[in-house]
Amino acid sequence: KGEEEEMSFGEAVERGVVAHQTLAYYVARTYQYLLAVGIDPQKLRFRQHKSDEMAHYAADCWDAEVLLDRLGWIELVGVADRTDYDLKAHTTVSKVNLSVFVNYDQPKKRKKTVVKPDFKALGPMFKSKAKAVGEALRALAPEQLAGEKIQVYVDGGTIDIDRSLVSFESVEEEVRGEEVVPHVIEPSFGIDRILYSILDHSYYEDEIDGEKRAVLRFKPQVAPIEVAVLPLMDRSELVGPAKKILEELRSRGMRTDYDTSGSIGRRYRRNDEIGTPYEVTIDYETIEEGTVTIRDRDSMSQVRVARWQVVDKLQALLNGDLLFQDAGDPVRSAKSD
Repeated sequence: KGEEEEMSFGEAVERGVVAHQTLAYYVARTYQYLLAVGIDPQKLRFRQHKSDEMAHYAADCWDAEVLLDRLGWIELVGVADRTDYDLKAHTTVSKVNLSVFVNYDQPKKRKKTVVKPDFKALGPMFKSKAKAVGEALRALAPEQLAGEKIQVYVDGGTIDIDRSLVSFESVEEEVRGEEVVPHVIEPSFGIDRILYSILDHSYYEDEIDGEKRAVLRFKPQVAPIEVAVLPLMDRSELVGPAKKILEELRSRGMRTDYDTSGSIGRRYRRNDEIGTPYEVTIDYETIEEGTVTIRDRDSMSQVRVARWQVVDKLQALLNGDLLFQDAGDPVRSAKSD
């Protein structure tokens, strides 16, 4: 219709907007993934392929699209229901059975037409190919057995079999399941586009004391540096405790950086620009009172925490188990920022 509408994935399946639950599952997982890596949900939508752009093998296809400042709406991910086209095509060429047997809850009775080739006649006629011809006849559907001549495909060629060489028998059998060729759902991700979109959606600017501040609001999961360890000054009495904290953070698997170059404010700015979520500042209160400062990138707020708690609290902050305002005692003034 050319219009946007918001609904849950479950509702989309119930209304027939998305073909079925399995396709909706992969579209939903794509949605969760894109939000997890930092795509803005307000700039994300899913668009269904129109009939004139749908691939010939597809029953349904959805594109995850994002809005970018300079490029408008672009596709990031395509999720297509390719039906059983892939495995049937592969089976045709490879002659490998790629079906799976699905058991019924209860056995079923059904009538079946059994093809009975006359192997006594086929043997002399086709010699080494007789068995293959017989198997090809048995594999034919009843409607393919009409007429005076029956065609079978053997060893890359077509063979005509006289109708008199084949008999039929109708039998009732108990069926416990059936062979099914699986369908394929194909999620196709454009990783370079996703990376560009994360940068586009994460970048913002503000102004602090008349100076522009550039920030990448990366999610901790994708930030190149999760924590920066910053001694207030490059002095041995501060460097020693700072490097000890650095080692502890790295031993927990956190991506960390250590920086003593320039003023503390300039170091904060550098880390804002590369998207570092948190900085730990080691100062003389660390020596005197056993506390350090943790700074939040987005709000620029700072809290004071006990030195022995800093690693656990940073881990909790990065995991989303702790809110920054609950991490420690607020620092009233952040003029050094």
